Amino acid sequence: MADRATRTLVLGGVRSGKSAYGESLLRAHQQIRYLATGPVTTSDAEWTARVDTHRRRRDDRYTTIETTDLVGALRAAPDIPALIDDLGNWLTARIDAVDGWDSGSEIDLDADIAELCEALRAMDADVVLISSEVGLSLVPPTPAGRLFQDLLGTLNSAVAQVSDRVSLVVAGRVLDLPRASTAEDSARATVSAAAPVTIAPVATPAPVTPGPVTEPTPVTTDGELPDPTDAEVFGPITPPSEAIALEARERQATLTKPPGSLGRLEEIGVWISACQGQCPPAPITSPSVVVFAGDHGVARGGVSAFPPEVTAQMVANIESGGAAVNVMAARVGATVTVVDMSVDADTAPHLSTFKVRRSSEDLRTTDSISLAEARAALAAGRAIADRLIDSGSDLLIAGEMGIGNTTPATVLIGALTRREPVEIVGRGTGIDDHGWMRKTAAIRDGMRRARKVVHDPLALLAAVGGADLTATAGFLAQAALRRTPVILDGVVITAAAMVANELAPGAMRWWISGHRSVEPAHQIALDHLDLEPVLDLSMRLGEGSGAVLALPVVQSAADILISMATFAEAGVTDRDDSAGPEAAPESI
Repeated sequence: MADRATRTLVLGGVRSGKSAYGESLLRAHQQIRYLATGPVTTSDAEWTARVDTHRRRRDDRYTTIETTDLVGALRAAPDIPALIDDLGNWLTARIDAVDGWDSGSEIDLDADIAELCEALRAMDADVVLISSEVGLSLVPPTPAGRLFQDLLGTLNSAVAQVSDRVSLVVAGRVLDLPRASTAEDSARATVSAAAPVTIAPVATPAPVTPGPVTEPTPVTTDGELPDPTDAEVFGPITPPSEAIALEARERQATLTKPPGSLGRLEEIGVWISACQGQCPPAPITSPSVVVFAGDHGVARGGVSAFPPEVTAQMVANIESGGAAVNVMAARVGATVTVVDMSVDADTAPHLSTFKVRRSSEDLRTTDSISLAEARAALAAGRAIADRLIDSGSDLLIAGEMGIGNTTPATVLIGALTRREPVEIVGRGTGIDDHGWMRKTAAIRDGMRRARKVVHDPLALLAAVGGADLTATAGFLAQAALRRTPVILDGVVITAAAMVANELAPGAMRWWISGHRSVEPAHQIALDHLDLEPVLDLSMRLGEGSGAVLALPVVQSAADILISMATFAEAGVTDRDDSAGPEAAPESI
């Protein structure tokens, strides 16, 4: 470890100011990794508000990484200063991973704690760790409460042993705890306990209105593949503009129609305006569809009604323009590109530029792909999104093609929502009862393997996802990072979206669901992401077809705000509010 690198443990109770103090200790650094361990997809409004408060306090020096794999995150960049907030959530995830809440004192996390301490010792840059001092807060007198209290006390003590400094924060006051003096200690530079610095808000860049694209833009790299290093590290996601959303709603109220008479179409238009950062929005003229293709080893286990060879055949069909997604996209002016991520066959060079491998391993018994392959696939998805956005695409759609891919998708959904396999297994391509039972067993085995990495998005994708779903997750998360709206397709794409939102928390606000699939897992995934589909046509084809079919609705929603006359412009008398709501006509 470098001579001037310092490890600091900051302890405190709830609302004590420990996080703000920890941030102040790193104020001299120009680059800081914020390793956040709390849940990021939740229906708890108070927790979400707390997370938002913390995010607003951090400026653009911070790169936020929401993960519970602290060991992997520290080892990935030991030379970049890090702020870990907090150890309690990391501990909770470790207990969850081994189903330890009912095991009482029998749970053994010594190896996990030792591994974390070793990663801290290896840091070459300053690191600050935030943790609750369990003796300062009430813990429910239950077996689970006592278990957490005992383990967090053990964890804090172990981390304190490898820390250069331990501070206790009570009611915003800081007390540095003494430790035995050593020659190494006296040689180290201490960190001053100055008051936290108030950070000015970062200005939001002006929106860019993309120009039209008349020809499909190939997603090739001229022989240069994207660098997979830290592919799973995403910067903070800026949400669509709330101020523009309010402006768009106010404009909706002035258009020549009774308020709310266009139903959900009005809110979709508001969403497009907020995504573009302007009202009225620009028309959607350059939508792009990318179909991510890959085979899956589990398909050899009879989980699909079609043989795996069909994947390569359908990739050729999409490339030649003969698939359903091509027909639908041609009608609405969208380009279609198919990308071979892991097809178990040789495809044309321009299709396999980003190819990670042929097929994947059988998720029932081993990891689908390696972590290195997952990083390469994630980087590919991000690069594809970047190239389309840079070329002028103003809305993106992800599609998929791969025999057996609803099985890994369902495993991901089941693992992240903690559902039972029988609740979420569908018929996919139309399997019979025996096929359904084989598929259920495969999903059960995959979910059992996924349980230990459910809090690590990249490891989860490697374990049970495969290269195609991983690339899709990178594509969706990068679109949100680039402030580009996306229409999601069915169960496979929505499963990848769930993991993408774990990689880049808040990304789901840049997505809309195109349709509701008949696959039971799809509705569960939509509920998890708080998305309401535009269409419900009992579709289960994939390819991005449901999302493309919803595209004209989204385009029309934008066009309403752009071109529909206001009452003042049309010389039409507005509603007489004094007459009461009964006086409002159903149509103008």
